[in-house]
Amino acid sequence: MKIKSFIKFLLSRDYRFILFSAKGMSVNIPSKDFISKMYKIKIGKKLNLAKPHTYTEKLQWLKLYDQRPEYTIMVDKCAAKEYVASKIGEQYIIPTIGIWNSPDEIDFSSLPEKFVIKCNHNSGLGMYICHDKNKMNISKVKRDLKKGMAQDYYLTGREWPYKNVKRRIIAEKYMEDSTYKELRDYKFFTFNGVPKILYITQGRGADGATVADFFDMDFNHLPLTIDHDMAETPPDKPECFDEMKRLAAILSEGTPQLRVDFYEVDRKVYFGEMTFFHCSGFEAFHPNEWDKIFGEWVTLPAKRTEK
Repeated sequence: MKIKSFIKFLLSRDYRFILFSAKGMSVNIPSKDFISKMYKIKIGKKLNLAKPHTYTEKLQWLKLYDQRPEYTIMVDKCAAKEYVASKIGEQYIIPTIGIWNSPDEIDFSSLPEKFVIKCNHNSGLGMYICHDKNKMNISKVKRDLKKGMAQDYYLTGREWPYKNVKRRIIAEKYMEDSTYKELRDYKFFTFNGVPKILYITQGRGADGATVADFFDMDFNHLPLTIDHDMAETPPDKPECFDEMKRLAAILSEGTPQLRVDFYEVDRKVYFGEMTFFHCSGFEAFHPNEWDKIFGEWVTLPAKRTEK
């Protein structure tokens, strides 16, 4: 830990809470208390669960009171493939190379020269994007995967769909668009099965270089940021925009709100993942008025909690 971070750690109770929560060390805190405290720290205001109005408030309500078993399948990076294929077709699924229960089961010599390997139950921790297997440090990759497998991702933000995911490791075919020489994310924010916002991220291959831009469904660029700065030049409209929008509507049918992610690789669409809580609902909108606009699109269902 750097000196400035260490001093901040000593002086700030909120900073310690955030760090400990990221490591899943909040297990003894009831979910409602955890969510309310984290919301106050990150968003800067008291969470209104009795009458939520904004998008970030409604996401916290949905964590607690919209708990449906199929959500666990939808966020599981292994199980979601079969689920999505049944909805829109196998042709949209990135090919799977292998699935394992432990890093020690993996025969790295059998993997192709390029691939992506990750845990199925979390977001980022343990992931490795292999561009050249000859340069891969297998010992480090296995150590990182073990850290990922040990993570209880549910505890980091109390996102209920992740609570009961069976932890596994999955390797997939390496994908890259030949035009952009990267894999851009096309993330559709849907509300009651209707796509309303597209969020494009690019530059994930370079440290600290990720940029993101929001668009409406007529591909008008929106003056909005959440977790990343806008690109200096907004990205072009994806060629498969209408197809992705149609698929997002199919996959989000029956959900109060859902983010459905796709990739476009050489004019072909591939499913990425489904996310119920963008940034766990703990990142502020800039300008803040968009938090209310998104919130108006969310109709809360009857309460459904885990049995």
